[in-house]
Amino acid sequence: MLKGFRDFIMKGNVVDLAVAVVIGAAFGAVVNSLVKNIIMPLIAALVGSPNFDSFGKVTINNNDILFGVFLTAAVNFILVAAAIYFVVVVPMNHIIARRNAKMGIVEEEPPVDTQIELLTEIRDSLRARL
Repeated sequence: MLKGFRDFIMKGNVVDLAVAVVIGAAFGAVVNSLVKNIIMPLIAALVGSPNFDSFGKVTINNNDILFGVFLTAAVNFILVAAAIYFVVVVPMNHIIARRNAKMGIVEEEPPVDTQIELLTEIRDSLRARL
């Protein structure tokens, strides 16, 4: 039983998953710090408040409906997504493209579906008749 557990733990995908979770958590802290300590203060400097928690507060039967808290969470999500895209994805795409160009790697175009090719020929034939 212990040997089976050891074999399970030592499988490559389990170890890879554990490493990915730890690195993901650390990277999440970096991105959240970027949004919380740099981007949100810049928004606060422009708008006057770093969050919208007090915006759209409605009370019905002594129950508070906090639209502003949801709006703050949505804005934070968009800012985190934008930070990941512009700080990680765009630079990585440039690095990969430069590396591929240096190595002479050219991406192959996916094969054209035969039905699309036939429809294109029919369209071109009909245009030539007009």
